[in-house]
Amino acid sequence: MSETSLLPDPRRWKALAFIGLAQLMVVLDATIVNIALPSAQADLGISDANRQWVITAYALAFGGLLLFGGRIADLWGRKRTFIVGLSGFALASALGGAAANTAMLLGARALQGVFGALLAPAALSLLAVMFTEAKERAKAFGIYGAIAGGGGAIGLILGGLLTEYMNWRWTFFVNIPFAVVAITGAVLVIREPAGSRNRNKLDIPGVLLVSTGLVSLVYGFTRAETDGWTAGITLGLFAAAAVLLIAFGIVESKVKAPLLPLRVLWNRNRGGVYLSLGLAVIGMFGLFLFLTYYLQVVLGYSPVKTGLAFLPMVAGMITGSTQIGARLMTRVPARFLMAPGFLVASLGLLILTNIKVDGDYPTLILPGLVLMGLGMGTAFMPAMSLATYGVEPRDAGVASAMVNTSQQVGGAIGTALLATVANSAATAFAKSHHPSGGSQAQIGLFKLEVMVHSYTTAIWWSFGILILAGLVAAVLINAPHQGSSQTSADASAEDAIPVMAH
Repeated sequence: MSETSLLPDPRRWKALAFIGLAQLMVVLDATIVNIALPSAQADLGISDANRQWVITAYALAFGGLLLFGGRIADLWGRKRTFIVGLSGFALASALGGAAANTAMLLGARALQGVFGALLAPAALSLLAVMFTEAKERAKAFGIYGAIAGGGGAIGLILGGLLTEYMNWRWTFFVNIPFAVVAITGAVLVIREPAGSRNRNKLDIPGVLLVSTGLVSLVYGFTRAETDGWTAGITLGLFAAAAVLLIAFGIVESKVKAPLLPLRVLWNRNRGGVYLSLGLAVIGMFGLFLFLTYYLQVVLGYSPVKTGLAFLPMVAGMITGSTQIGARLMTRVPARFLMAPGFLVASLGLLILTNIKVDGDYPTLILPGLVLMGLGMGTAFMPAMSLATYGVEPRDAGVASAMVNTSQQVGGAIGTALLATVANSAATAFAKSHHPSGGSQAQIGLFKLEVMVHSYTTAIWWSFGILILAGLVAAVLINAPHQGSSQTSADASAEDAIPVMAH
């Protein structure tokens, strides 16, 4: 390999701006529709049973196809995959915004998920192969981590503004200008390093097994929410997921060119990152969902005010990611940033378990959100970088896809799991505390008390899950800091391996 091909790309920082914009669009879409959902439901006459499918259709397609998307990026070229993903995402968004009925909206959401699954791993793996010097990598992943972490909260703010002042359809149309700018930028400034492509054939059995396995897993949690944990359909889906994912593991260990090379997964540090990130996202998504409803339904906030209420969390995330995570990543081992980060975030949740019907924003919700943002920002940043650090260039796409998979599957499971927990808590509380009579006002107050009890129960669960994420990071991850000669040597040795054409 020539010396020039190992030099960093002079346009890499410009490329980061467009990659970041594309990532923001994908992350926004996980939450922007949450706030618009009540309006869309009323407008299109979506039934309560189908309402959650607006969220789930996206999560299923996205989570189920991410590994496939990551491998496509490795085989087909990351830049090309990135541009195709962006174009398809914009098209699906236009369809969603123009939806005339439930089926059209759900189809558009599933299509967004399909193209998002191409786009997200291509974006992260472009970063992984473009930024190889430790300090620059820390800065680039700091910016990317802030976008990945804070994008969900920005989605809530933007969703509120668009829904209140324009129309729910704009929560879809807004993706089109994002995509156009990112595609233009990608065509003009993104250049993939030579020799970083994987020339192996695509592992079709692996694609089918992992996609159907992940879809069964996420759908199982969704059915648990509506039908209960012991329902036949729920248990059947979990059993199918287990069988399919075990079969996937067996196939991957046997085939010549696996979809997910087990060397990517069995690396102790990467495995630790995937597991702890997935758990953290389960906890975080629960917070978004319940706090949004608490602010709007219980405290009577407008959609815009609800979105703005999350701003301190975004500020905390950006500070944690760019000021703490990025500055310390090349000096401190990742576990010393991730474990304390998750624990600080869990303290934020601990404060939020005290919400009441007449809750106070400045003394209770504000400190909870700031701690949550700071902790998550500090932890996400080294996690994103470590997940792709020292990976052979030919595996960069699939290693990136695993980060996104753990986040998407975590988000989908988190929403379904915590909604189930909240529903059970509400039912139990209503039974044991039901007033025998009372005025309309007393009954109304009781309904709010039931709601708040169900939210605090779910937030206690989120708190426990985040503590677990911190423990996983502390125990499993043992890499030295990402500026050390040991990891840099490993990484550059692997980065310099020319990939043979098969």
